[in-house]
Amino acid sequence: MSDTAPGGAPVTDPRVIAGFINWAHALDHYVILIFPTAVLAIGPELGLAYGEMIQLSTACFVAFGIFALPAGWLGDHWSRRYMIALFFIGCGLSLIATGFAHSQLALTISMLSLGVFAAIYHPVGTTMLIAVATRRGKSLAMNGVAGNLGAALAAAGTAAIAAFFGWRAAFIVPGIICVISGFAFLQAVSEPRNAKSERVSKPEVPIDPKLMVLFISLFALAVLLGGLLFTAVTVSLPKIVDERMGGASLPITLIGSLATAVFICGAATQLVVGRLVERYKPVGVFVGTAILQLIGLAIAWGATGLPMLAGLAVAMAGIYGQITVNDVVVARFTADAWRGKVYAVRFFLGFGTAGLAVAVIGYLHEHGGFEPVFQAMIGMAAAFVVVIAWIAMMAYRMEARAEALPAE
Repeated sequence: MSDTAPGGAPVTDPRVIAGFINWAHALDHYVILIFPTAVLAIGPELGLAYGEMIQLSTACFVAFGIFALPAGWLGDHWSRRYMIALFFIGCGLSLIATGFAHSQLALTISMLSLGVFAAIYHPVGTTMLIAVATRRGKSLAMNGVAGNLGAALAAAGTAAIAAFFGWRAAFIVPGIICVISGFAFLQAVSEPRNAKSERVSKPEVPIDPKLMVLFISLFALAVLLGGLLFTAVTVSLPKIVDERMGGASLPITLIGSLATAVFICGAATQLVVGRLVERYKPVGVFVGTAILQLIGLAIAWGATGLPMLAGLAVAMAGIYGQITVNDVVVARFTADAWRGKVYAVRFFLGFGTAGLAVAVIGYLHEHGGFEPVFQAMIGMAAAFVVVIAWIAMMAYRMEARAEALPAE
């Protein structure tokens, strides 16, 4: 359903835009996490160990972060609508190419291409959603749930398709769905009402000039740590379940289902977090989610079987919860006119380290299993809590200062 803008061009119902953006978020996390589960089936076919196979996706995760920068810039200066369409279609074609790959080199190239196009979503889609949202906390929470469900279904969906139709179909089927979604998006969504010339250039909460360098530096560090944790936990989760659920050899479908259950816990938490950030200061909720992920990782580290799964579920709740709060905090301290570039930098820092995280997981696993992997994740989670607490103290001060200023 569309209205008409002053210039006569049709304007898409914001609910339609939000629906496509949420669907894009689900697909983004699904497609980027196909490989960590499919690798359990690809490895035996190519005769490679897990550590060697998982590193084939390093280029994909590096591109996922690096190409967020040009994607955010193009979204702000060209067209957010066409960038999202490019995301859908580019990801789809890359997945189909991966399904037809027959060598390590071909897999690496097609996965690199996937990372390039998957990088478009976060800086462009998040900005596009915030621009049409009437209740920011609720909208970002629902968007986060969509992304988390995509990540959750990646494990179960990939495992199921690979078990019944082979690992190649696990890439080709979602690839076709992505391409169809891209053309449907172009048909249903017109250029958003907030064209470049109409975007607000002043943030809700200005950053105190005296604290700007420290605040931005700490936020950059928090994004780096959060990105490393996100990638480390989501990529290693299927293998952790495979190795630490009592020592028995589990079928790939059961591994995928258990991993999905853990991801769904994160999705449920995002709904709660979305309501909390509308009632309380977002930075306070930020600290709570940081503590939650540290507690969950500590529980999972010292346990096996169901207690380990419970710990991973708590950690995932904190990890995905803090992503929702992060988006809200960034939105409050940035203006729509240049918010896409800020999100681009944020996702560049957060996901640009993903390749490093994947490489380190492979190395540590080969030299000690998941014991050193957990130790590294807990160390990063502890540092994350300290950094977020520091950011919260400064943000409270700046928000109080902004609230004291007379309304314009």
